[in-house]
Amino acid sequence: MTPAMSLGARPSSADPKPDVALATRLFAELRMRTGGPRGITRASYGLGEQIAHDMVRREARRLGLESRIDAGCNLYMTMRGQRPGPAIIIGSHLDSVPLGGNYDGAAGVLAGLAVLSGYISAGVVPPQDITIMAIRAEESTWFSASYIGSRAAFGQLTRSELDTVLRVGDRVALGRAIDAAGGDTAVLRAGKTLDPAQVAAFIEPHIEQGPVLVARNRPVGIVTGIRGSFRHRQAVCTGAYAHSGATPRENRQDAVMAAARLAVRLDDAWTRLAAQGYDLTVTFGQLATDASEAAFSKVAGRVEFSVDIRSQSHATLNMMRAELHQAVTDIETLQKVRFDLGKETGSEPALMDRQAIADLAEIAAAQGIAAEVMPCGAGHDAAVFAQMGVPTGMLFIRNRNGSHNPDEAMEIEDFAEAARILSAFCLMDTRRLR
Repeated sequence: MTPAMSLGARPSSADPKPDVALATRLFAELRMRTGGPRGITRASYGLGEQIAHDMVRREARRLGLESRIDAGCNLYMTMRGQRPGPAIIIGSHLDSVPLGGNYDGAAGVLAGLAVLSGYISAGVVPPQDITIMAIRAEESTWFSASYIGSRAAFGQLTRSELDTVLRVGDRVALGRAIDAAGGDTAVLRAGKTLDPAQVAAFIEPHIEQGPVLVARNRPVGIVTGIRGSFRHRQAVCTGAYAHSGATPRENRQDAVMAAARLAVRLDDAWTRLAAQGYDLTVTFGQLATDASEAAFSKVAGRVEFSVDIRSQSHATLNMMRAELHQAVTDIETLQKVRFDLGKETGSEPALMDRQAIADLAEIAAAQGIAAEVMPCGAGHDAAVFAQMGVPTGMLFIRNRNGSHNPDEAMEIEDFAEAARILSAFCLMDTRRLR
């Protein structure tokens, strides 16, 4: 048996090499079985996600890992360590957005399998148990709720969410979808949960979904924190339809102009706050008139839109919430329209563990890997673990062409660099993190 790293030890050329060939094979199989002519679709609690879960469970069985599934259908695959006690969890999701890319989420789960396969081949037993967690339903595109799988693991899904949140398309309730996939909503309703005290650390490898690593020519990033958000997914601005040539400006109730003013008002606030050093993003991802009623010769009487505001700071989110509502009041008066923002959803900001950040950065430096220390603008399951008091870290993998689209382009060489850092971290004694 090869001894694992002692406390504070640094990696060497003798460290076990992650099984990148295994990951490469599984990426190809995922693309073949869950992809189409254009993009990947693995719906939350749907067929594509289930295929991915079955695949990784099959590989875990081949490696001799212990597997179990919780009431929310999250999959845990464990390699026993040299001592009992809290485990390191390597986790990410396997669902995708409609017509998305092959690497978003899946890279994290396959990085875990590559690391443990490398240990097994080298005869290395880690100091503590290592668990790979394939998390369900991270993509809120399908169900309008954030972090469904990881929140289910900690007993945080509400009865209302289970009963009333419906999947886009087939309108199946979340609770019914979980039960149909083999879960147990009775257990979820009882609040039986994963114990945060039994998690030594949670590490989520994930492709970067923005352009920073590409622009700075770095293969990996080490995340400092995850932005929280508030969102209005189904907002409506209602004015009055009118003739485009016969209606003077002062008589118009133009829903398009009102929605445009709102977008510009919030963009101006973003510009102002960013110049002052605030962490913030503002996105109007959807903006549409009713195609059945709107026309080029009509003043628009109805616009549907969405707004998504994110920051690592609670105070900044609250500031922008107040800005949004004041803008709505002002524009309603100016344009003689009415806004209905609909239900607000969102997620809490989460900071990564300082010691985990330092350890990951030191390992990268020792291995000669250029790593960017950076914030994270997208939501990830790591946020839930951090909010539960689990020491949490994230590794980003360089990815070209953005994410949530079929053109994601992660290089397997960059994946291998991230897996090397992850492998060395998991051989350290994580009792220092608690």
